[in-house]
Amino acid sequence: MEKWRAADRLLKFSSRFASAVNWNNSCKSKQGKYFYSVATTVHRNPLFSSISPDDISYFKTILGERGVVQDALALDAANTDWMGKYRGSSKLLLQPKNTEEVSQILKYCNSRCLAVVPQGGNTGLVGGSVPVFDEVIINVGLMRNILSFDKVIVSGVLVCEAGCILENLISFLDDEGFIMPLDLGAKGSCQIGGNVSTNAGGLRLLRYGSLHGSVLGLEAVLANGTVLDMLGTLRKDNTGYDLKHLFIGSEGSLGIVTKVSILTPPKLSSVNIAFLACEDYTSCQKLLLEAKKKLGGILSAFEFLDSDAMSLVLKHLDGVRNPLPPSIHNFYILIETTGSNETFDKENLEAFLLHSVESGLVANGVLAQDINQASSFWHIREVITMHPHFVVSSKSPILLWRVLWNWELTLGVYLKLS
Repeated sequence: MEKWRAADRLLKFSSRFASAVNWNNSCKSKQGKYFYSVATTVHRNPLFSSISPDDISYFKTILGERGVVQDALALDAANTDWMGKYRGSSKLLLQPKNTEEVSQILKYCNSRCLAVVPQGGNTGLVGGSVPVFDEVIINVGLMRNILSFDKVIVSGVLVCEAGCILENLISFLDDEGFIMPLDLGAKGSCQIGGNVSTNAGGLRLLRYGSLHGSVLGLEAVLANGTVLDMLGTLRKDNTGYDLKHLFIGSEGSLGIVTKVSILTPPKLSSVNIAFLACEDYTSCQKLLLEAKKKLGGILSAFEFLDSDAMSLVLKHLDGVRNPLPPSIHNFYILIETTGSNETFDKENLEAFLLHSVESGLVANGVLAQDINQASSFWHIREVITMHPHFVVSSKSPILLWRVLWNWELTLGVYLKLS
C-alpha cells in the first residue's frame, strides 16, 4: 500500500527544479510548453520569487554558516557547466549534509516559490546541472557516506549517499573484491546521485547494462519536501509499481536523489585490452557483431572514436602517444575482456583479433602487454569528453549529433515555461 501512496504523492507533487511550472495554488501557472530548439529565447518565469535576506537567514538556521555559500568564486564555479559553455546567475549555493536538510530546503522553497536546481559533481556536457537564471543551487556533495556493503548475504549490494564520488566508490569496492557496474571518464568528480539522475551509461554498459538494471533502490525528496523511501536491496521485487525507475534518468525533474542502493558484480582476475584501427565505419559495426559472437561473456567494453577525436587528443593533451603510429586511421576501437581464466581469455582475444585482421575488418591493432599500457589506452578514450577542444572543435557528425541531441533533451526537461 505504501507504494500506491508514494505514487499518488509523486503525481501530485512532481517538481520543476529549473524555470518550471509552479508547485502549489499560490504560484499556479498556465499549462507548460516544451521548447526543443536551441534557438529559442528563454525568459525567467515571473511567478518565481527572488532570494531575500530572510531566506538566507532561514537556510542558515538549517545548514549553518558553512552550508550557505554566497562567495563569488564558489558561485562562479557552480554556475558554470563542465565545458564552460553555459552559465547561470545564481546568488546562492546550499550544501545539505543529509536527507532531512534536503527535505527542509525543498519544503521551504516550495512555500516561497523559489526555483531550485539540483547539482552533483557538475560534470555533465549539456548544461543540465547549472542554473538557467538565478535558481537556488542545491549541491549534495557533502552527502558522501557509504552506509552499508553486503558482500556475503546479498552478494555485493552497496548502499550510499548521493554525494559519493564515483571514483571513491570504485576504490572502496576494489578493496572489497567487487567493481562498480558504472565507470566514466569523469569518475574523479562525478557523483553517484548525478549518475543515477542522468542514467549515465559509461564504459561498462555493454557488459553490465544501464543503471535501470543495477540500481536496486533509491531515496528521493520531492519538491514539497516529501521523502520517498524506495531504498530496497531486493533484486527481485515484483510488488506493484517500481517507482525508482521514474527517477533514474529524470535529471532532477521529479525530485532530488539522496541515497542509492546498487548491485555490484565481483571483480574478475583476467583483464585484457586491445586497441584497434578500422578504415571505415561499416567495419566497426561488423567488428562489434563479431566480438559479441566470438568473445561472448568475456566482452566487457567496446569503445569507438574517430580520427578527429584521436587527432585532438594527441594535439592538446601532453603525454598521450599514438598507440598505432605513425599515421592516423579513420576509426579506432578499444576492446576490453574480463573473465576468470587468464590463459583462455587471452588466447580467445588473440584468435578473435587474428580473424578480424584476416577478414579485413581490422587494419592494425595492438594488445596491451601490461597494466600501464592498458591504462594508457583507456586514458585516450576517457579524456575525449573531458576536454573542451573536443566538443568545440570536432567535426565528427556522430559525436556532435549526440551532443546536440542531449542538449535538446535537457531543454525539454528543464525549460518548461508558462
